[in-house]
Order: sequence, then C-alpha cells, then structure tokens
Amino acid sequence: MERLADRVILAWGFKRALLAVLAGAFAVLALPPIGFFAAMFLSFTLLVWLIDGAAASPEASVLGRLWPSFAIGWFFGFGYFVAGLWWLGHALMIDSEEFAWALPLAILGLPAVLSIYYGLAAAVARIFWSDGMGRIAALAASFGLFEWLRGVSFTGFPWNAVGYGIMPMPLMMQSAHVVGTTGVTALAVFVFAAPALLGTRQGATAGVGLAALLFAAHVGYGGYVLYLAPEAPTLPQEKRPVVRLVQPMIDQAAKLDSNADRSAIFEMHLKLSAEAPQDGGKKPDIIVWPETSIPFILTDNQDALTRIADTLDDNQILIAGAVRAEEMGPGNPVRYYNSIYAFDGRGQIVAASDKVHLVPFGEYVPFENILDDFGIRNIVEMPGGFSAAATRHLLELPTGLKLYPLVCYEIIFADEMTGDIADAGAILNITNDAWFGNTPGPYQHFQQARVRAVETGLPLIRDANNGISAIVNARGQIVAGLSLNERGFIDATLEGFGSASGNLVSQQAYFWLTETLLILIASISRFGFIFKPN
Repeated sequence: MERLADRVILAWGFKRALLAVLAGAFAVLALPPIGFFAAMFLSFTLLVWLIDGAAASPEASVLGRLWPSFAIGWFFGFGYFVAGLWWLGHALMIDSEEFAWALPLAILGLPAVLSIYYGLAAAVARIFWSDGMGRIAALAASFGLFEWLRGVSFTGFPWNAVGYGIMPMPLMMQSAHVVGTTGVTALAVFVFAAPALLGTRQGATAGVGLAALLFAAHVGYGGYVLYLAPEAPTLPQEKRPVVRLVQPMIDQAAKLDSNADRSAIFEMHLKLSAEAPQDGGKKPDIIVWPETSIPFILTDNQDALTRIADTLDDNQILIAGAVRAEEMGPGNPVRYYNSIYAFDGRGQIVAASDKVHLVPFGEYVPFENILDDFGIRNIVEMPGGFSAAATRHLLELPTGLKLYPLVCYEIIFADEMTGDIADAGAILNITNDAWFGNTPGPYQHFQQARVRAVETGLPLIRDANNGISAIVNARGQIVAGLSLNERGFIDATLEGFGSASGNLVSQQAYFWLTETLLILIASISRFGFIFKPN
C-alpha cells in the first residue's frame, strides 16, 4: 500500500493527469445503473495521494501554489462528469441535423465547466492540507461545500453528486433524511478517502476507525429505519387511493415530428387509461400521464376535453403533462409553460401547476438575444422557449389530496423542496426520459427522485413517457413500477402519506454542522502540522 501511494504521489506530467481522469471515471461505477459503491474507495484514495503530490514552486504566489491541486481536482472531475454524463448527447441526436454540431459541447464542454467545482474543492482543501486525518476532513468539507454550490449557482445542476454513490439502495439512503444529500456527500467523501491513510500511515488508526464508524452508522441507521422503526401511519382502507401510472413509451422523434399523428398519440394514452385493472383489482382513482403527454395546446383542441370525459368515470381524476399557452395581449408574443393539469370525470380542469425550474438550452436559452445570432436555440422547439412560473403551487385534488408537483429534472434539486411542501401528502414527478434512450440517464434520474422521497419523508408518484415510472414510499422503496422500455400501465395503492414539516430545515442545519466539524478537524490538524517539530 505504501509503495503504491509513493508511486501515485510522485507521478508527474501527462501520467499524473491521466491517472486523475481515470480515477474520476472509475468512480462513476458507483452510480446507477451499476451501483458498485466500493469503486469510490479507490477513486478518492487516488485523489488524496494525487493532491499529496501536487507541489508547486516555493517561489510561487498563493494562487500559484494552489494551481497544481486545482488541476488535479479538475482532471478528476472531468473524468467523473464525462463518464457520468456522456448520455446527454443522446438528446441532441434525436434531431441530429439541427443539433449534432453541439455534441462536443454536451459530452465534453459541460463536464469541463462542472469540473471547475471539483478543481476548486481540491484547491480549497489544499489550504488545510496536512499529513494525517485532517487532510481527509479537509477534502470532505470542501467537496460538501462545492457540491452544494454546484446545486445552487447559475441555476444549479447537482446531477450525480458524490453522495449518491453511497446510496445505491434504500438501506443506504436513510441518512439523507437526517443530513440531506449534501451532508451525505461530505461524510461520504471522508469515508471513501480514508483508505489513503493506510498508504501514508499518518493518522491511519484514527481516520480509518472514524470512517468505519461513520459507514457502520450509515448502514445501521438504514437498517433501523427499514426494519425496526415503528411503521408510518396508514390511511383507512376506504381512503387509500389507487393510482395508475401510464407509460406510453412514445418515441421522442415522433413527439417532435410536426407531421406525426398527434391524435394517435393522444388516443394511446386514453386507451391505456381505460384498460381494466389487472387481476380484477379496483379501478384507479387517480390516473397519471407523463410530461407533455397531451400533444397539442388544449385551447386549440377543445374536443380533447370531451375525449377525456368520455374515458374517465365520474369519480376518477386524470393528471397529465401539457404545454399551456397564455395570450399576452395584442402585439405581444404568446407565453408557453410546461404544465401539469388535473381533470375530473367531466373533463374539467380542477387544478394546474406550471414548471418553475427550466432546463437551460433545453427549454430556454440564457442571453437569448445574444446567442440567437450564433444559431444557438432550444432543443425543444417552442417560439421564444418556455416561460418559468414565478412560484410553485400545490396540486390540490377534489379528494383533498395535495401533491407537490415537480416536472422532469426539478426533482434533482433538494432546494426545490420549499414553500408549501409541508402541506403536501406526496410528491408528484412527471418526466420524459425518452430524450436519453437506453443509457444510464434514466436510471440516475430515478435514483435521485427516490432520494427526494427519503429526504422529505413523502411518498413519490413518478410517471415517465419512457424512463422508470413507479410509486415509491417515503423510505425510498419501490411499491410498484414499470421499467425502462416497457409500455403499459401499473396500478398501485397509496397506503399512506407523509409530512415534510420542519424536516428540510433541520437537514440544512445538520449539513452546516457537519461542515463545521470537518473544518475544525482539518484546522486543528493543519495547525499541528505547521508547528510540528522537524
């Protein structure tokens, strides 16, 4: 172990950069669909040793001394994000004639930008670097901070935060309910990086011992919640709604084709909604369609409401994604919203909610007036792009059930769980992962949605055009679902609802407390390192 550590620490030039890239790429094995969390032990061990050897000239400025560490962190991040996000290019190839030119930007450009966060994390950690356990704490605190920043700055993109690598299954997700995903990320980096201490000996006993204790507590708490904790209250039998998830698996190219038979797409959704329950079960009370499942503007096709009414029973409710058009008066362009509608059995709209957090370059173009001159446009063809709602509104159904609505990738943002979520009984997430085909993307998206259920303590109703549609309980366990590339429907009973009241505030507090403790350990270690006798 010591010989290997020495070779990594002393690596130089191209070999050093390549080793950092490969270490980052190898860490992706911990993410869905593989979920081999042990891969990150090797990756972060190598990262620590590479930062150990990131030396600069003694005459260099302060920034110059941090540059080698930044470069190592950046190369590590580049490998991690290229290997973990390459599938984003699939969305561009659906309309390859229009967007193939942007493929390098999606596959290499975005990872290059995201890697800056990891570069800064390594550089800031280097400020507190020492020769023992303190440097592991410094790296953990720094990654926790910059993963948090990645989720909130410049509209945020917290996809594949390191913490998801230590949460491959419900047993290992429950800690997120206490410290949130950002807190799990900070502690996960400490655990994953601890084996590096075995190669350099300093602080190995205390560091590896503490990491083992944290990992045991992480798994042990999960076991307690799943198998020993009191069961959450359930609803009386007569009040348990049956929810039907419709997964039509419409090819994305067909959805974008202006010549496609939109009526046939609409009728497919209606047909799956009207099917008799499997195994002679109860008819669904709530039917859910995926994001933008209604393939036309409702105000332009009033007959659609009639068809919905003809399909539904009087006491059934349909929840569906659709594009909403809002007239802004003479001389002003129409505004379009990515919306969720709830219809009753008479085809009347009884509730609605618009998407708040839009996808940059997918649903809107930042600095559109400037970038349009360079031919940069939305992937989703909509005049002027989508508009974002000012606030998020709960979807309150006639039955009294209140759903917290999240469209597509809004579910990956823990910070989106604010406002009225304390009054919600469940999370509703509709999406269209057909953009990403048969790649790791839909699996990664689904895992992050499950973790939101655990964080909030709310069950999750998730419906995808093609992706993974499922009912997930408040502990992240799948109650029923449809896998990727499976067309059909699934009925499941919601046995109870949850409450997110106060929980998310305490998670933020525990995250910053975790950061403070890690920084304290790093600072004490650094102070002792500086003044240690030669």
